[in-house]
Amino acid sequence: MRPVRANHDGGVLRPVREQSPLPVRAGQQLYGAEHGCQSIGGGRLEKTILAQLFTVLAPATLSATVEALGQAETAYRDRLAVFETGVERARYEAERARRQYDQVEPENRLVARTLEAALEAKLAAVRAAENDLATQRARRPITLTEQETAWLTRVGADVRAVFEAPTTTTIERKQLIRAVIREIVLTVDGEQRIAHLRIIWQGGADTSVDMTMTKVGGQPRVTDEDTLALVRRLAVHYDDTTIALILSKQHRRTATGLTWTKTRVKSLRISHGIPAPDAVPDGTAGGDTAGGAAVGGGGQNVDVVNAEEAGRRLGVSKYTIYRWLREGFITGEQLTPVAPWRIRLTPEVFDKVRSEAPDGWLPLAQAAAALGVSRQTVLHKVQRGQLEAVQVISGKRKGLRINANVDQLGLFDNPR
Repeated sequence: MRPVRANHDGGVLRPVREQSPLPVRAGQQLYGAEHGCQSIGGGRLEKTILAQLFTVLAPATLSATVEALGQAETAYRDRLAVFETGVERARYEAERARRQYDQVEPENRLVARTLEAALEAKLAAVRAAENDLATQRARRPITLTEQETAWLTRVGADVRAVFEAPTTTTIERKQLIRAVIREIVLTVDGEQRIAHLRIIWQGGADTSVDMTMTKVGGQPRVTDEDTLALVRRLAVHYDDTTIALILSKQHRRTATGLTWTKTRVKSLRISHGIPAPDAVPDGTAGGDTAGGAAVGGGGQNVDVVNAEEAGRRLGVSKYTIYRWLREGFITGEQLTPVAPWRIRLTPEVFDKVRSEAPDGWLPLAQAAAALGVSRQTVLHKVQRGQLEAVQVISGKRKGLRINANVDQLGLFDNPR
């Protein structure tokens, strides 16, 4: 394994691929492998590096950095005081040795030479202590002003917004990355399919990250399983245009982040072997504008249509159909939210829609008053089949008519 360095040319981040002009035999001889170069996908690499970048620039991290800088200043002053004390002590010892040397009699040469050597040692200690003090003073940590500290507390939230803003150009994104990152070193482990990433920040600090690479023959970007399963269910009943509309309304995206279209839905179906609605063998498939025939209970044929087609056959608008669905007067199903309704038009449904109501059947409000219950309770009984009801769609007295004959209830029946 050899490290690969990433630069910023041709994109926000792009790894440098080390091309080897050597033949296969030379690659085996020099590198011990047939492949003399290594590479890695730039998309996943960029996401990994940007995640580390935004983590470093997060407000919490920056607040900790400000606090650490304050602690470093305190530690620096404590450490500097130790070296200043050392210089004072060395100077005191040197001055004491000088006084002893000056007081010796010239005739006592042996003592004079001994004191002179001691004085030279003390003076050397003074010079060493002063050099150490100067070195420590040069290592003073950076101190931030109040304006700089206030800026750091909000820069983490601003960086991501600025970086991802549509008005920010690629060149500006590169400049932002270069201001924080000095170098990126990669070491690719081909056998384990792991890339060891080392990010060297401006200032010398570094961060090590292990990034899992795509398996050989695998696809780095695939449609999520939830969307794929939904397309399988929808393809039984709807065409590609309707499926694309449903996926778009649910704010779903393709594996590459694009919106769904008829062509992309068709490509997904073909690549995963999902048959088109017309190719489904059960005979219940239908597009979003027509219906299919199904077999209901008792062997009778039942038409499964959408709201618009149901309204056309029943002689009402599709908005009336939607209201009937909410009230429970007719039943239908949605395979997924925002999908077209699939309404089963049975003979019973047609029998409920009439031009005039039977004698003695009452509107909703009068039926509720006659039964002594609320309107919602009456609607619930109609939904459960406990009360007979029809929809009158012609004349001035349109609407729901209910058979509210209280004689149909038993002596101990509770109409509520």
